[in-house]
Amino acid sequence: MHTSTSAPANRSAVAPANRFQWRVVDIVVAAVLGVAIGLVFWGWNTVGGIWFGAMDALTPGLGGIAVGIWLIGGVIGGLIIRKPGAALLVELIAAVVSALIGNAWGIGTIFSGLAQGLGAELIFLAFLYLRFTLPVAMLAGVGAGVGAWVLEFFVGSSPNIAKTVEFNLLYLGTLVISGALLAGLVGWLLVRALAATGALSRFAVGRELRRDV
Repeated sequence: MHTSTSAPANRSAVAPANRFQWRVVDIVVAAVLGVAIGLVFWGWNTVGGIWFGAMDALTPGLGGIAVGIWLIGGVIGGLIIRKPGAALLVELIAAVVSALIGNAWGIGTIFSGLAQGLGAELIFLAFLYLRFTLPVAMLAGVGAGVGAWVLEFFVGSSPNIAKTVEFNLLYLGTLVISGALLAGLVGWLLVRALAATGALSRFAVGRELRRDV
């Protein structure tokens, strides 16, 4: 009798800790995602850079609308792995890969990855790593955008703190929109599409999709 009643209690006691514990598969997938998204960043450096420049030429600050794809790593990492640090780690790995391949920002890309990943991470933390719906994904994209804005306000070859209030407000607004749509919405759709292939069967998102079907 004593054994049968204590076993469930022990399982319930360790369940929360196990839910946040990283597995080997989590680490491997985080690394693979980071590298893959880093390659996406590298490709977007050209396309997004041209778009950013064109928008900023129209109205300074409007270029933020093109930034969202550079924010997507944290969103995807958080949605798939669902463990503390996942959003930050995937975005950071992607930034390192992008910097190593070569881009116009060099080592500054890594600092951007840290700020953007932390912004997304704080959103998942705010929901205690329990909710991974589309609104949460979009908020994570917004968080990544705000992280980028804060970093660029103080850091860089031309920190935005020296620019006008109007520029900074417009830039923040476009980062929020781009983060919500290009990082949040697109990231959520990509994760759903990947889960539908069965590639994420060892993760909660893959099991949820099977239940929905």
